[in-house]
Amino acid sequence: MKLDQHTIAQLAEHLENAELEAQDVLKITDDHPDMDWADAYAIQDAIRARKEGRGQKTVGLKCGLTSYAKMKQMGVDTPVFGFVSDYMARTEGSEIRTSELIHPKVEAEICVVTKAPLQGPGCHVGAVMAAIDFVIPGVEIIDSRYRDFKFDLKSVIADNTSASRFVIGGRARSVDALDLRTLGVVLEKNGRIVAMAAGAAVMGHPAAAIAALANHLGERGQAIPAGTFIMTGGVTEAIAVQAGDSVNVRFQDLGTVSMRFT
Repeated sequence: MKLDQHTIAQLAEHLENAELEAQDVLKITDDHPDMDWADAYAIQDAIRARKEGRGQKTVGLKCGLTSYAKMKQMGVDTPVFGFVSDYMARTEGSEIRTSELIHPKVEAEICVVTKAPLQGPGCHVGAVMAAIDFVIPGVEIIDSRYRDFKFDLKSVIADNTSASRFVIGGRARSVDALDLRTLGVVLEKNGRIVAMAAGAAVMGHPAAAIAALANHLGERGQAIPAGTFIMTGGVTEAIAVQAGDSVNVRFQDLGTVSMRFT
């Protein structure tokens, strides 16, 4: 690590205030070009501690940058990881207030809940599949706090991978009843199809993203407990939304997830 604990705490407060006040900021590596990956996750951890210290609950984990094409573009070989808090959850069909956000975008995501713990290193797709309790469809509303969506990967990790809001809908299904690789997703905005994809867009298999998450946590001496809600990363590209937009996402065999932006 290159940053001291005081600087980490300051940057965590800076980024969380940007989120809570819906005020954009410049990427933090402009002022701290030498910060490393450990610093970035330490800042994210400090943001999580700030939220939990106020009584907000961490209700799940999230994977980002799970597209191979995007990883190649960013020059990395692993996804990035973050968390979601209880206050970020919205019910299916609800209104999302854009006044609370900066420049929101939506991503369709295949989500799971585990029934057994997962521990890295060495976690693999087979272990993940055996640990999944059920699969549910979701939509993540990402909202980078960085001005004009201009950032680098370390800044994104520190900013809790742009976590903002999420909506769970549809119906839960046993993983044994699904083929997660070929599971089709259609994202509609204002009644028009704007993105289509299948589960294989997520690292070839959504379970591969969870294995990568378990291995990342294992390197940090942590594990994924049983009963964990996990968002496996965007199946579709991120689609910009604004007040007045309605979004409906159809998941093969899992139903739909919808919301309105006001």
